[in-house]
Amino acid sequence: MVRAPLLARRTAALAVVAAAVAATFAAPAHAEPLDAEAASAAAWLAGEVDPTTGGVPGMIGTPDWGLTVDALIGLEAAGGDQRTIDLITETLKVHVRDYNSLDAWSEPGQRIAGATAKLLYAAVITGSDPEAFGEYDLRRETLDLIAGPELGPEHGRVKDEVFAPSVDGSNTFAQSLAVAGLARSGGVPQEAVDFLLDQQCSSGGFRLYPYAFGGGTVGGDCDSQGGSAVLDPDSTAMAVQALLSAAAHDSSAGAAEGAALGAEWLLGIQHDDGSFGGSGPTAAPNTNSTGLAGQALAATGHDEAAAEAAAWVAAHQITADDAGAASAEAGTIAYNGDSLAAARAEGIPVFQRDQWRRATAQAMLALSRVSLGDIGTVDPGPGTDPGDGDPPGDLSGPPKDSAAGPPRGTLPVTGSPVATVFGTGAALLVLGVVTLYITRREETTR
Repeated sequence: MVRAPLLARRTAALAVVAAAVAATFAAPAHAEPLDAEAASAAAWLAGEVDPTTGGVPGMIGTPDWGLTVDALIGLEAAGGDQRTIDLITETLKVHVRDYNSLDAWSEPGQRIAGATAKLLYAAVITGSDPEAFGEYDLRRETLDLIAGPELGPEHGRVKDEVFAPSVDGSNTFAQSLAVAGLARSGGVPQEAVDFLLDQQCSSGGFRLYPYAFGGGTVGGDCDSQGGSAVLDPDSTAMAVQALLSAAAHDSSAGAAEGAALGAEWLLGIQHDDGSFGGSGPTAAPNTNSTGLAGQALAATGHDEAAAEAAAWVAAHQITADDAGAASAEAGTIAYNGDSLAAARAEGIPVFQRDQWRRATAQAMLALSRVSLGDIGTVDPGPGTDPGDGDPPGDLSGPPKDSAAGPPRGTLPVTGSPVATVFGTGAALLVLGVVTLYITRREETTR
């Protein structure tokens, strides 16, 4: 929960920025999205969905369900091909346990907080019933993962339920997705909002993990770490948008103020060219971080800064005017300038395609400028609906093994540059690390 000392330290800053969020709610108009660029990214990303599995392949070719949800979020935000969105949605309904349980067969009782929250959010934005997503009540499963008061400093944390607690990888991305998904599906408990606010230092930035790196024990809020707290732009962008959802749907205490303060922190670290970097190994400017930060700035009404972020992302997009092999990949977005230059010179190598999928799914959020709180509830613009052309393969219905109901009727250590994978063994090692931590971005950014 948010402790009194932390609230006291925030008071002066919040008094200045709270009005900004209030103004945002009162006048939600933002800078115009880059419709053509967002639609082009959505078309490319839809083409990366395997029509036989209904998922987006990961590094070793099998469906990566976290990346698949990333694609779903991006497609919904940009108004992507509806048949592709429906295919992904129906596929996810029958692969819930493949994603949110460490081992769906031998250890069926385990639940991964970030994956569960991410599936809940996917259900919400697609207009599916979050309490009957296929055979699963994702709202109840997420609520059941919220730590109770008996866990002291962890009270309110959306926490992994695993048989080896030392591998708990739940982080600010998981907490943000849970807060956003719960707020939009019937209400979020205040203690979950409070724990998210605890991850915010008084400067406004949010840490990624609720403890010092290499630790594992939650001992207090962000300020309690002092100078050792590593503030993370990607986590901050996610938290800002989750808090906006909580404030809009539940009037949760402290949510609007926390979102405004987080947005001010993002403004303060934006580079002159409009870009953002992450933290640690992703600190250099990249489109993953810029995509999330730009989306958060648009959500909080910082239109000029959001437009600069979107322009920087657009400058890293392959277009039909590019020469040679690159032109066939029109729409996709490079992780950084080096990746863009290499692709323009030689095309996209097979072993780097995973990086491009992850970068595009998240970077395009800056182009569409639809916040996490609004995806699935607003018209994202022209997009690439079925009338704009047929999607790749036969995407007319759910996969044959779908046990879910009928198709709906209405409504990022992902993100790290993926280096050359020397053989299947190296790929499996990386995959194991990603699985263990459920990705730094809950498979949305790093």
